[in-house]
Amino acid sequence: MASNRPAPEFSSSKDPSNDAFGPRSETWEEWNPTEDSVRPVRGRHRVARQRGGLARSSTVLGVGVIAAVGAGGIATAQGGKPAVHLSLPDLSSVKDSLPEAASLPGVGALISGGSAQSGDSGGSGGSGGSDTAATPLTTVGNGTSDAGEALRTRILAQAETQQDAADAAAQRAAEEAAAQQAADEAAAKQEAADKKQAAEKKKAAEEARKRAEAERLAELAKSYKLPVASYTLTGTFGQPGAMWSSGYHTGLDFAAPTGTPIHAVHSGTVTEAGWAGAYGYRTIITLDDGTELWFCHQSSLNVSAGQKVSTGDVIGRVGATGNVTGPHLHLEVHPGGDATGIDPAAWLRERGLTP
Repeated sequence: MASNRPAPEFSSSKDPSNDAFGPRSETWEEWNPTEDSVRPVRGRHRVARQRGGLARSSTVLGVGVIAAVGAGGIATAQGGKPAVHLSLPDLSSVKDSLPEAASLPGVGALISGGSAQSGDSGGSGGSGGSDTAATPLTTVGNGTSDAGEALRTRILAQAETQQDAADAAAQRAAEEAAAQQAADEAAAKQEAADKKQAAEKKKAAEEARKRAEAERLAELAKSYKLPVASYTLTGTFGQPGAMWSSGYHTGLDFAAPTGTPIHAVHSGTVTEAGWAGAYGYRTIITLDDGTELWFCHQSSLNVSAGQKVSTGDVIGRVGATGNVTGPHLHLEVHPGGDATGIDPAAWLRERGLTP
């Protein structure tokens, strides 16, 4: 290691008696630092410029080589290209011209390694430097290849997972659609069955109602009877004509020979029996519900007012008295004793009789 230059002698220009620290004129000893006595510098450090700045140039050269190697590795990793082999220059001449450069931290080791490989290779420093630099780049290239393969594997695995999830979702959607369709079909079938059952019930209820009505009418018919056994209908209710004072026919005409027996349609009380002008001889029977039955144009009367009669009793005989054109029984029905009557044919049908 080269020694430092001796420090010049320092003399104080002031009077030692006036200096609080004593005389300043003294000789400084030569200080030669060694590797053991000097603490290694960490972090950034500056190398003293010696002999025209060649040491600094060597440092810059070493840093440039390291940067080039790192840039090559990064380019290989980013671009996915094969490892690039770089050749380092022969630094033996630099070592000869800069013997003190070997003492610099970092740079000296680089120069020593380069010269050793140059000596071993018999003067071909370029190829030795290329082998030294190719090893880390090849490692970087393999690492990049392995990382790319791992990334590709992860992407494929993720894509497969997503595809499996999509397939599972599609399967669930298909199953839900099938279940919904089956539920809709079942609901439609159930609705059709319910409608059919409701229609059958309605039909059965209607038939039962008709049977019950028929039975009721049959039973009721036992207590009702047509007024004339043998007859011909010659006039209906509502029939228009000038011969009637109201302008229309107000009853039902049973044409029969004079003297044909007239029967009580239903049991009740005779409230009138006598002459009634245009009606001729008339008998009125009031039923228990207040309905009045008028039997008109009789040739003779067999009952009197206040008399109780039963269904089928003979109350008079067919005649042609009053305003008539021939012998017949004119029958009128007045619910509640109202002056305006209703259709006798409909009233009789409601009680199981067909005039």
